[in-house]
Amino acid sequence: MPKGKKTVFFCQNCGYESPKWMGQCPGCRQWNTFVEETVSTGNKGNSVQGPGSGIKNKPVALTKIQAREDDRVKTDIEELDRVLGGGIVQGSMVLVGGDPGIGKSTLLLQVCRQLSEKGHKILYISGEESLRQIKLRAERIGEFNDQLLLMCETNLETIRHTIEEVKPEAVVIDSIQTMYNEQVSSAPGSVSQVRESTGILMQIAKGLGISVFIVGHVTKDGSVAGPRVLEHMVDTVLYFEGDRQVAYRILRSVKNRFGSTNEIGVFEMQEKGLVEVKNPSQAMLNGRPTDASGSVVVCSIEGTRPILIEIQALVTKTNFGLPRRTSVGIDYNRVNLLMAVLEKRAGLHLGDWDAYVNLAGGMRLGEPAIDLGIVMAIASSYKNKVVDEGLLIFGEVGLSGEIRGVSMAEQRVREAEKLGFTACLMPKANLDSIQGKYRIRLIGASNIKEAMGYI
Repeated sequence: MPKGKKTVFFCQNCGYESPKWMGQCPGCRQWNTFVEETVSTGNKGNSVQGPGSGIKNKPVALTKIQAREDDRVKTDIEELDRVLGGGIVQGSMVLVGGDPGIGKSTLLLQVCRQLSEKGHKILYISGEESLRQIKLRAERIGEFNDQLLLMCETNLETIRHTIEEVKPEAVVIDSIQTMYNEQVSSAPGSVSQVRESTGILMQIAKGLGISVFIVGHVTKDGSVAGPRVLEHMVDTVLYFEGDRQVAYRILRSVKNRFGSTNEIGVFEMQEKGLVEVKNPSQAMLNGRPTDASGSVVVCSIEGTRPILIEIQALVTKTNFGLPRRTSVGIDYNRVNLLMAVLEKRAGLHLGDWDAYVNLAGGMRLGEPAIDLGIVMAIASSYKNKVVDEGLLIFGEVGLSGEIRGVSMAEQRVREAEKLGFTACLMPKANLDSIQGKYRIRLIGASNIKEAMGYI
């Protein structure tokens, strides 16, 4: 082993460092995630400086720091601007993750086009595609001007010198797993390379005031590949969700130092790229069946936006001794829990019935406010009773069968009235605060027996 070098083992899931190999990671408790890498033993201290910060490590009074909202740059893609918190913040680092072929590079190329048309100089660096491949995709999206510069490179030192020479206002790195630093001996995509490459890009973003977008590959469980510290280093983490066989794509913010988390943007993949879906509730309800049991409409709050979506349930007699439970877009354990509440509190004998619950439109929801909709859909299919298609349902269901109040009930009712719904079944705890404010009929229920009696 050369002098100044040593061999260590890194966890590929969380970045935990160990001098020897271990079967289970003490940090994240995952098995067989350690890989061997050679690292330098020299200490490297890096100071992150903002633009115009002056002397290094000099404290500044909080009251003297100027922070203006107009420092954000609008991309003119409203769905993306909402997820980012109002636009791109100067000197921020944004990590965009998602499955292969979901549309990450297409979205960022559209962002580059919008920014370059507004006169901003943009540098797009690709380590996976050739210039000709990027050009072919760009021709499908639309026309570009000379403000967008393309570069195919994976060496971080070359990229650093190019950025300092060109001085762009925004940089896109596609992808971080292909970048490498010559000072790190491990292969590109390894834990050390991803961490060191992200550190260099962070210094560029904060030191020169350049906004940096990083594309990150994801593992089979849907998280960004590489050490977990990667998500801690960046300012914003965006996940591009959806199935390649489904037209709709969901851009979800899971971390944002400059805005709200759990905000979502809805896009539709078309021939000319990604198109914004201005009214996702209307789009999700298109093609909804009429006079069909097991179909209800619920309202979920994603960030600050209410989204109406259809829940479908199919309950059939099982042919085996063990009933089958399947859920798509909804937590499987939550569905089992709600079915147990129906058996105990509502007297529905579901022990020898198969149950299939589906969230239409390819979305995934985890908010407790959709509990009542799941319960009503299962009960509707079990009893073969059709729920009024003009009824919206929301509410959280407890283990005692009670219906608990939910947040932002007024926004949910307003969205239902805007889309033409005639009635709303909701928790009785939320009824008093909005009674009489809207023309839509409001029905309050305190437990699932009352709710089943109304429908």
